[in-house]
Amino acid sequence: MIGMGWLLGGWPGELSRVEGKRQVSMPITSSASLQALADAQALQARVDQLFAAWDRPDSPGCALGVIRDGRLIYARGYGMANLEHAIPITPQTVFDIGSTSKQFTAASILLLEQQGKLSLDDDIRRFVPEIPEYDRPITIRHLLHHTGGLRDYLTLMALAGIPFDGVTTEEDALRLIARQKGLNFTPGEEYLYSNSGYFLLSIIVKRASGKSLREFAEEHIFRPLGMRSTHFHDDHTRIVPRRATGYAPAPGGGFRIHMSQFEQTGDGALMTTIEDLARWDANFYEPQVGGPELIQRLLTPGRLANGEMLRYAGGLVRDTYRGLTMIHHGGSWAGYRAEFLRFPEQRFSVICLCNLSAINPTVLARRVADLYLASVFPEPAPSTERAHLSEPELAARVGIYRNLKTGALVRLLQRGSTFSLEAFGSNLELKPIAKDRFQLTGAPFSAELVFEGGRVERSERGPLVRFQLLRPNRPPEVYEELSPVTLPPERLLEYAGTYESEELDAVYVIARQGEGLIVHARGIPASPLQHLREDDFLSLTGLHYQFRRDAQGRITGFVLNAGRARGLWFARRSSGS
Repeated sequence: MIGMGWLLGGWPGELSRVEGKRQVSMPITSSASLQALADAQALQARVDQLFAAWDRPDSPGCALGVIRDGRLIYARGYGMANLEHAIPITPQTVFDIGSTSKQFTAASILLLEQQGKLSLDDDIRRFVPEIPEYDRPITIRHLLHHTGGLRDYLTLMALAGIPFDGVTTEEDALRLIARQKGLNFTPGEEYLYSNSGYFLLSIIVKRASGKSLREFAEEHIFRPLGMRSTHFHDDHTRIVPRRATGYAPAPGGGFRIHMSQFEQTGDGALMTTIEDLARWDANFYEPQVGGPELIQRLLTPGRLANGEMLRYAGGLVRDTYRGLTMIHHGGSWAGYRAEFLRFPEQRFSVICLCNLSAINPTVLARRVADLYLASVFPEPAPSTERAHLSEPELAARVGIYRNLKTGALVRLLQRGSTFSLEAFGSNLELKPIAKDRFQLTGAPFSAELVFEGGRVERSERGPLVRFQLLRPNRPPEVYEELSPVTLPPERLLEYAGTYESEELDAVYVIARQGEGLIVHARGIPASPLQHLREDDFLSLTGLHYQFRRDAQGRITGFVLNAGRARGLWFARRSSGS
């Protein structure tokens, strides 16, 4: 009876059963029992339930792949790849995997190192002389581990008003990075995730090999591994068979198309499938590409100049989850979301690729792992229970908080019973798990906020508070509440005027509006400014404006800090009202 339902599949030595959007595989063994099959089906039903909210003909969704011992044991599509043409998601659907692409850029660099065409300790100006000569050289190794200090070019593009759904090329991105007169920090002294580094790695691949990253990766990685549906997408006009459309929730319900036409690669832009990524996963255990040396180098974490070891390796993050070693990297771009996590000691991996911006594949992939490895994890699963806090208790924590080490600002918001953290345009829900402890949900990393019991100082609105941001394998980050000061309307006129940034090639106009100030710029929605203290303001999008004055007290410009892009100078060109 079982034999009638199983057909020879695409993986050698396996049988595959195809049921609509589902493909499940198992090894050909004479000892496979009906009970084992029933247990597997019950487990798969629990997995399917995790994706039930999107498994409909009127919703985008996800493709899921579960890999054990080098075999794709479960692959399934949930929801639709294209709503206009009613095309369902399958294990063969092609997705843009965003930053999950970075491991393939890192692998290309390391293969070139094996070929003797570069060294990780090369100054990047050997290959990219357009980059300014800063006080300390930036090396290829710095780019690989996000320790070079380069401002994130995607953040710079947003600040310059460049629409993400328009067409930009590698020349556009390189010119923007080359215009930056300063860095976020001295190379090697900090870790700060920056897409600029991995984009520049694509330029280095091109100039060291004579081939684009798309061509090099195709020749040296994808073709040898049989990844026939995978490529770096450097031509927005290229037709991609079986590509999923990216979507976002539409105001008022339903969905809208959410796509980008960027043509630069390296930091993202890889298009691939569940089945192809399973072939790449197998290369970590039996390396056909690069040999064991490549795998070892990909998994080697970076270090700061002071010797501190990072979690970030070669486009991959070394982490722990519930007591087990986990290698992973997520991706987020336009309407696409991705997560690829691996438990190397268990030879178990989960791949989750989605085409709706509101889906969190990191949470879903970990829940799938929770089910399959339930008897293996030495630590319990994270609690899904919520502590009950009243709306006044949440309201007492609402405010603007400053990182005591870096000066970075975040905002804690409350909408009814929902509590959230806003930073640089991202809004992430905070789930209460105890009276003074909140779990950050929707982030590509696990984190908790723990509020301190003591009070720091007094202000007009009452006691100020602190919280610690706790992340695995990283020291706590302490944030202290700021007490904003309201300026009289006549004082606001001091800040009104036109400001210009040569680094962004952008003009910002700050004008009085009612009892406050508002910022206008080409391609950027108008944003009110909230006064914090002295000459510091915060926009509703989380951008930090620090105004500067000359010896006579006249405002000469402002420094703009935007998370992954710090210290951007805007010179004042004229005053206004």
